Amino acid sequence: MTRAVLIVLDSFGIGHARDADAFGDAGADTFGHILDRAEAGDADLAGVRQGPLSLPNMQRLGLFHAAGRDGDGSPAGLWGSAEEVSRGKDTPSGHWEIAGVPVTFDWGYFPRTVPAFPDSLIRQIADDTDIPGILGDCHASGTTIIATLGEESIATGKPIFYTSSDSVLQIAAHETHFGLDRLYALCAVARRHVDPLNIGRVIARPFVGETAETFRRTGNRRDYSVPPPEPTILDRAVDAGHRVIAIGKIGDIFAHQGISDVRKGDGNMALFDAMLGAIDDAGDGDIVFANFVDFDMLYGHRRDVAGYAAALEAFDARLPELEARLRPGDLAIITADHGCDPTFRGTDHTRETVPVLGFGPGVAPRAIGRRETFADIGESIAAHLGLPAGRHGESFL
Repeated sequence: MTRAVLIVLDSFGIGHARDADAFGDAGADTFGHILDRAEAGDADLAGVRQGPLSLPNMQRLGLFHAAGRDGDGSPAGLWGSAEEVSRGKDTPSGHWEIAGVPVTFDWGYFPRTVPAFPDSLIRQIADDTDIPGILGDCHASGTTIIATLGEESIATGKPIFYTSSDSVLQIAAHETHFGLDRLYALCAVARRHVDPLNIGRVIARPFVGETAETFRRTGNRRDYSVPPPEPTILDRAVDAGHRVIAIGKIGDIFAHQGISDVRKGDGNMALFDAMLGAIDDAGDGDIVFANFVDFDMLYGHRRDVAGYAAALEAFDARLPELEARLRPGDLAIITADHGCDPTFRGTDHTRETVPVLGFGPGVAPRAIGRRETFADIGESIAAHLGLPAGRHGESFL
């Protein structure tokens, strides 16, 4: 028996999907636009990095071929792309579909109004907690709203409630002045009250610092998600007696269903370290499932092309460390859950195809084409590990 390593570069789309126009995303291309801006020597990238985008390891594995950019030479791994069939472009939908379960229902969303949240919802949450009220109550960027309202939140004891284009209620509060455990408890209450609205996630967004200039969100984020509507490959692995080691926010995304162990890290490089440690600990038949959130949270949503480019290069530079830890028979797959083109209009996720790069000792290089659903990724891992097949995808192995 062998192991599987599943890596999600959060938001790393490689070109608009065929149904992108229905989402207002025709023309989006997270990878392509970053690549082009770097190639052109865009002035906005100066001071962060210089020159064309350098991703030699992912290029070797077939990234440029998957994106239709035809890199030099023949890819050394399985390479292709996948399109999403889920009815959203959010984090849970993308991850659940990767794990074999597309989302066929519509999420609930909060309107682009001020206030954004129903009065009845806020009253219910306040009645069940000791908060003196809330701040925000709008669509907002998390870093911006903390800079704007953080000092008032500390002074008044009122947490900051905000949302986005995703099906989400986000609650920000200071780790010490408000209290981290108190924030988690508040989010658990909010999770219960947004269930009737079919909201996908409540996210605790703790921050530290004393002034708008020094506020910083911490790695103690916690997502309170609804569980997937049916068993995923993670459940199938655990039911078969194997472990699923979740890196980063994977455990929260799956409401800890089918998760054996959770390992966190503050930032992509810490998450990479946690992933390597998990690979060292994983046994035959185990799955290591990692999400690298910085691409989306720090760079895509903030329209930071230079930061995104530098983060891709930093991740790529460490891939040989991962490859060195793979044993004969192991399979690693790099993919993404949606796009978040930092050059596109707005700051929301973009409906894009995603790369599918498979590699490991003994994995024969070949093209797998454009898969019709992300679920093919999960079903390929199931086939690799000898797990029962699911209903929604087909293995490309």
